[in-house]
Amino acid sequence: MSRTSGDSSIRYSGIQPCQFVLRKGNHGMTNYFQLLLLYAPAIIFGLLFLWDLHKEPRQFRNAIWFLLLLLTLGGALLLQFGMRWLILPLVILLIASPLLVVAFLLANTVIVIRHEGISLTTLLPGLLALAVVAYMFLSPLLAGFGAPSWLQKLAGLIDLEATWFFFSFLALLLYSSFYRLLPRKRRYDYIIIHGAGLRGEEPTPLLQGRLDKAVDLWKRQGRLGRFVVSGGQGPDEVISEARAMAQYLRNSCGVPAEAIIMEDRSTTTLENLRYSKQILDDRYEMGTGPEHYRVALVTSDYHVFRASEYASKVGLNADGIGSHTKGYYWPTAFIREFVAITRMHWWPYLVLALGWAVWVGISLLN
Repeated sequence: MSRTSGDSSIRYSGIQPCQFVLRKGNHGMTNYFQLLLLYAPAIIFGLLFLWDLHKEPRQFRNAIWFLLLLLTLGGALLLQFGMRWLILPLVILLIASPLLVVAFLLANTVIVIRHEGISLTTLLPGLLALAVVAYMFLSPLLAGFGAPSWLQKLAGLIDLEATWFFFSFLALLLYSSFYRLLPRKRRYDYIIIHGAGLRGEEPTPLLQGRLDKAVDLWKRQGRLGRFVVSGGQGPDEVISEARAMAQYLRNSCGVPAEAIIMEDRSTTTLENLRYSKQILDDRYEMGTGPEHYRVALVTSDYHVFRASEYASKVGLNADGIGSHTKGYYWPTAFIREFVAITRMHWWPYLVLALGWAVWVGISLLN
C-alpha cells in the first residue's frame, strides 16, 4: 500500500533482502554507496588476492589475503541479508572451537604415537594443543592471581604473537588446500620427485606414494617427459634416495632408464629444488633440454605448498602435485610444514613485538 503527503510518496513493502543497507537511505545512489562501503574491505582483499594469485600463486601472503577475503565477505553477506539469527550459533562455535581443537589434537597425538612411535615430530599435535590452552587461559589467570604488571604486559605480547600464529595457521591451511585444487592441465617436461626416506634399499610407503603419483602423471601425458629423482644419502642409509627411487621406477613401474635423471646430493627440500634446477639448466646449455621447460614437483599433499614456494624462490617454473597422506598422520605433517614456513616468514612476529614495545613505552611515560 502507499501513503501520499503533498507531492511526495512513501511506499511500504515487505522486508527486502538488502534490508540492512537499503533502510538507511532514501535515494538509490545513497543505497549503492552504502552497499559499496559494506563490501569495500572484501573488494580490496579480493583484488589483492587475485592480483598476487595471477602474479605468483606460490607465495605466503596469498594465504593471508585469502582468509581476509573470506572473513570480510562473510561478514558483509551476514549484514546485508540480515541473518542475525546466525550470530548466536557463530559465537557458540567460536567459543567451543578451541576446546574441540584441543580434544582433536590430543586424540591425534595418541593415534600418531601408536602408529609411528614417540618422537618430537609425533608430539607436535600435543604441543600445539598445549599452546592453544596457554593462549586461552594465560592472561586471565595472571590477572586473576594479581600478577605483577610487567608480567601481565609480557603475557599480552605472547597473546598478540599467538593471535598471529593461529590466524596465519588457519590461513595457510585454507590456502594450501585451495592451491592444490588449482587446475594443472598442461604437459610437463620434467617431473621432480622429492625423497622421503628409505628402508634398506627400498622406498618407504610415503615415498612409494610419491613415486606412484609421479608415474600416474607421466602416463596421463602419454609417457612424455623425464623424471628427476631427488635425494641424497643420509648417514643411516645404504644408498642415496635418488638411486633407490630410480630402481623402483625401473623395476616396479617399467620406466626406461633413459627417462630418469638422478640428483643425489641434496639433503633438504630447498637443496632438492636448487640442485635439480641446476641439472635442468645445464641440460639446456648443452643443447639436450628444452629452452623453456615446465616442471611438476611431486611430493606429499601436506608438503606441496612449501615445496612450491621454495621452487619460486630458486626461480623454477613448477607446479606442485600432491600424493595422498594417511589421514591420521596429516595433522602432524601439516603442523611441521607450518613451523617450517613460519621460520621463513618471521618478520610479522618482529613487527608485532616492536609495536608492543612502543605501546608499553608510551604507557610507562604516561
